[in-house]
Amino acid sequence: MVPTPFPQTGGALQLSGGAGAIEAVVEWPVAAPKRDVVAVICHPHPLHGGTMTNKVVTSAAQALRDLGCATLRFNFRGVGASAGEHDAGRGEGEDLVAICDWIRAMRPTARLVLGGFSFGAYVSMMRAADIRPDLLVSLAPSVGRRDVDGFREPGCPWLVIQPDADEVVDPADVYAWVAQRRPPPVLVRLPETSHFFHGRLLSLRDAIAQFVGPRLPPLA
Repeated sequence: MVPTPFPQTGGALQLSGGAGAIEAVVEWPVAAPKRDVVAVICHPHPLHGGTMTNKVVTSAAQALRDLGCATLRFNFRGVGASAGEHDAGRGEGEDLVAICDWIRAMRPTARLVLGGFSFGAYVSMMRAADIRPDLLVSLAPSVGRRDVDGFREPGCPWLVIQPDADEVVDPADVYAWVAQRRPPPVLVRLPETSHFFHGRLLSLRDAIAQFVGPRLPPLA
């Protein structure tokens, strides 16, 4: 089978995963100069309405495109046009690894930014040591709600953004877990902010830009 090329103008595409087709979309910066960077952002829990069109996911992707990165969002297995069924993070992690392997095959010189929101943060964190991204961005990671015993440190600069008034993920669990990491990630606590960053999406985008921007390669 001929590998799917990386879209040069953006758009929808289907990639191959362990359960079959993975529905994805690639977007390029519209106004900003481009960098040789691809950012992959994972969406929240599929069984609670999470999809790649989630507003936190799309806001994070927009922040990265504003910095000159191409972005890839995708639906986990069983969501939208992605084949398969929900697999509690196991199969989803394998699909994420497959997507990142494809990016590296198609864009061998590109840096890779890996991120996710809630369940998507969990999946991306748990597989980061395998994927070896250049940067990791975790938004309201579902620490305390999921088994993280097998977690391995990502080995790259890492940002965790946690809402202080999170009603889904216990902020205290996140702060305690982050404090145990060696080396510790950069932690941004957003006061008076809910799990879905209601009314604080601009603050979220600013925090991502402040962390990611200085760590990116030069503009093309």
